[in-house]
Amino acid sequence: MGKNNGFFSHKWVMRLASLVLAILLFAYVNGSKNGFLRQNTRNNNSESSALMSDKSVTLKMPLDITVDNSKYVVTGYPQYVKVRLNGPSALVTTTSNTQNFKVYADLSKLGPGKHRVPIKTSGLNSELKATVAPRNITVQIQPRRTVNVKVSVRLNARNLDDGYQAGRPRADIDSVQVTGAQDEVRRVNRVVAYVVVPRDAKGNFQRQVTLQALDRNGQILNVVIWPATTNVTVPISSKNSDSSSSQSDSASSSADSSSDDSSAKKRVQTQSSSSSISSDTNSNSESAATSSSQS
Repeated sequence: MGKNNGFFSHKWVMRLASLVLAILLFAYVNGSKNGFLRQNTRNNNSESSALMSDKSVTLKMPLDITVDNSKYVVTGYPQYVKVRLNGPSALVTTTSNTQNFKVYADLSKLGPGKHRVPIKTSGLNSELKATVAPRNITVQIQPRRTVNVKVSVRLNARNLDDGYQAGRPRADIDSVQVTGAQDEVRRVNRVVAYVVVPRDAKGNFQRQVTLQALDRNGQILNVVIWPATTNVTVPISSKNSDSSSSQSDSASSSADSSSDDSSAKKRVQTQSSSSSISSDTNSNSESAATSSSQS
């Protein structure tokens, strides 16, 4: 075979081709790497921007009242208030999910009377700004009072079957403690347990009911009752069994009366017989005495 004198048979041509391929491969790999880094950088920048951007959210939070509960009762304040949080998005989101802060009104240094106080927050991150609505509230502070009140049962048996009737209800407690603001406790007229007897009630009907404190007009008062519930027992009886019992009692009374009359008659007859025998005996004695004197 003859010697190959082609172009690619020279060593320097192969070396040059290898160098060009190496350069092209390096350029390709380097370009892909730079593109990936640029994409990652853009993503990181976007995430950083999202984390650093501000966000606002409005929360409904319970309002705490700081007061000496053993001495005073506070009325007139809302149970919930609105809190608007503004700050870094990540902090606002975390705080909104956990709600690990407090909204309160401090009344610890105030005495009885009407007061207007500000609402404050505690436990928030310093980078968050909180705006509370309403910012101020008006409250009434009154001395705390506790009294004992008897429990009465009010029965509603209108739905009971016609063949049955309800007896006198009995509650398992006689009296309860009523605690609240002094003016409110003074208005308490009675504590009532309302019991509605169902239509299908038979025998002894029992139910646990919540007690209510009422004024003279029957209005429910804002006080605390302890214990708050009572068990009420209502005896349910059949009207037929009551009438049968009444008839039996009447028959028994009639029989007793008849027996008494018969006994009385027997006593009268016995007494009459005894009197007759006595009379006869006396007559015979007198006759014998007369005969003896004549002889």
